[in-house]
Amino acid sequence: MKAKATLKQIAKELGVSVSTVSKALNDSPEISEQTKVKIKEYAKLKNYKPNVIGLNLKNRKTKTIGVIIPNILNSFFAKVFSGIEKVADKKGYNVITCISNESLEKEIHTLEMLSNGTIDGFILSVSEEAQKLQDYSHFSAIINDGTPIVMFDRIADEVECDKVVVDDFDSALNSTQHLINLGCKNIALISSVDNLSVGKLRADGYLKALADNNIPVNEKIILRTDSEEDMKNKIDAIFDNKIDAIFALDENDSVAALRVSLKKGYKVPEDISIIGFADGILASRRLSPSLTTVSQHGIEIGEVAARQLIKRLEESDEETSDYETIVIKTKLKERESTRKA
Repeated sequence: MKAKATLKQIAKELGVSVSTVSKALNDSPEISEQTKVKIKEYAKLKNYKPNVIGLNLKNRKTKTIGVIIPNILNSFFAKVFSGIEKVADKKGYNVITCISNESLEKEIHTLEMLSNGTIDGFILSVSEEAQKLQDYSHFSAIINDGTPIVMFDRIADEVECDKVVVDDFDSALNSTQHLINLGCKNIALISSVDNLSVGKLRADGYLKALADNNIPVNEKIILRTDSEEDMKNKIDAIFDNKIDAIFALDENDSVAALRVSLKKGYKVPEDISIIGFADGILASRRLSPSLTTVSQHGIEIGEVAARQLIKRLEESDEETSDYETIVIKTKLKERESTRKA
């Protein structure tokens, strides 16, 4: 039995877009008769069968959204997904969720697999490997084929699409300023996400706050790494120096900072104040003392991203609007790991 061809394979072999193949096979008036005949004959030759789940056409939507998250263990992504599902369900859309596991190859495979008529559009956060290699061509290819994408949190500036982000730079600047206002002058920075766009923005915010207050940068108390393992291997060296505060750029960094501080005999917050990014259950409820955190409002991010994608899916060609980058403001949640002003 001959293997069934896919829309993407036919498009590639004929040198046209997936959208052109789809429209030709469905007798769209937008496609010339000559092109229709050519594509239909080739599809028949290759044993093509329409996807019963539904072709991604304007007159026949699947009412399904594809969500790709980098890491299932991160509580932030779980909150974002919760927000996406809430809006999608209310609007009558189904959600298919996939995990890239920070892999560029898996991210590409997932996009290709779901864009062949299974879903109408994607909501995603870019994988660590894609950001490290600065390889975003797979996103542009999907968008050019007519499938819209909304990126959240980790985004690619080079890709033209809708985006939902938090104010990473400003929130880091304000958090560091908060520590300075408490009287802290030797503020350590701990990051295991320095290869990610959000990690770089947060580190820049920290450095700007130091500069604004004429506090010299001390490289000995700045730890910027690309992995949690590397951070844990190097964090002890930070405490060989005089420090009175720590600003941690990820939830795992925050937890490590608190645990090592207590292990080294520091009283928190009397001797050392700690602020961390992300507002998961571990940071807020299961640690003692509880951590002061930058809340990223994950549920709200998911809701906004879902509304933006559905708006994009349901608007007509005449109504098509310019791409938007929507910024969600963070909030500093003060708990026991920082002194009171």
